[in-house]
Amino acid sequence: MTDQTTWNRVDQYLGGKLLKSDTALEVALASSDAAGMPAIAVSPLQGRLLELIARSTGARKVLEIGTLGGYSTICLGRAVGPSGRVVSLEYEPRHADVARGSIAAAGLSDVVQVRVGRALELLPGVLADGIGPFDLVFIDADKASNADYVDWALRLARPGSVVIVDNVVRGGAVADPDNQAADARGNRRMFDLLEGDDRLDATAIQTVGAKGYDGFVYAVVR
Repeated sequence: MTDQTTWNRVDQYLGGKLLKSDTALEVALASSDAAGMPAIAVSPLQGRLLELIARSTGARKVLEIGTLGGYSTICLGRAVGPSGRVVSLEYEPRHADVARGSIAAAGLSDVVQVRVGRALELLPGVLADGIGPFDLVFIDADKASNADYVDWALRLARPGSVVIVDNVVRGGAVADPDNQAADARGNRRMFDLLEGDDRLDATAIQTVGAKGYDGFVYAVVR
């Protein structure tokens, strides 16, 4: 039988084998901790996965919904390279300030733009600005709005674009009809959208690790 202790130990082993010390990402985590922000950034292994997906798909324009302290933003900014662009949307002004500092420390201020406000109110402006189409959209914000974020991702993407939605399993809550928490209901509404929308081919992967038992959606726009 496995548990969180085992998952943590395996994550530490894998990270020790596959990841090198990274000052910029360590600074991002330390800055988030110092600001009292919740420790809900993607894990180092998950951050590397995002970077590798963006690199392997040749993404040059990335939209991120949910900046937090900028950890995943830095991973994505590195992937698109100096000629690429990442637009990241963050609801909390204080979080955005911390993220901008960490992004600057990583040397990515010319690549990453953090916009502050409610994502569903910012997304029409992103569309109107004509920044897209985006090659990759990473959604990691309030889960209650995931269906709306996926719908907007489709408006801002192109055929072949990748859409990744994090935290869609939530310890199994998504498949428990008795769980009526906002996150669980929001994720089920998103899966209902994916089930009935022929614009996307999608899969979902369950994960365990330092962040517990969860999972993500990986979708490609037709």
